Amino acid sequence: MLTVFEVHLVPGSDASALLSPEILKETKAQVMTVAEAKAVGFGGLPDLGPNVRLIAIHARDAQWIQRALERSEMVSGFNIHQVDA
Repeated sequence: MLTVFEVHLVPGSDASALLSPEILKETKAQVMTVAEAKAVGFGGLPDLGPNVRLIAIHARDAQWIQRALERSEMVSGFNIHQVDA
């Protein structure tokens, strides 16, 4: 099971700094635009706009990602989705 975070960024934010290098390495999180997510097989996604990133991770790491997003000043909000892999 995968957990996918739908992250809404504050306009003008640097999406490359959304998660620290340590978090990316330890969780193997994939941070993607909607177009990139569609290209790797996530189907049926609506166009969520340029300020949205999707973060796909193993469900076991969801709390770590959630805490990081809650602390981030560049995140205006997020939704959490469970996806069967």
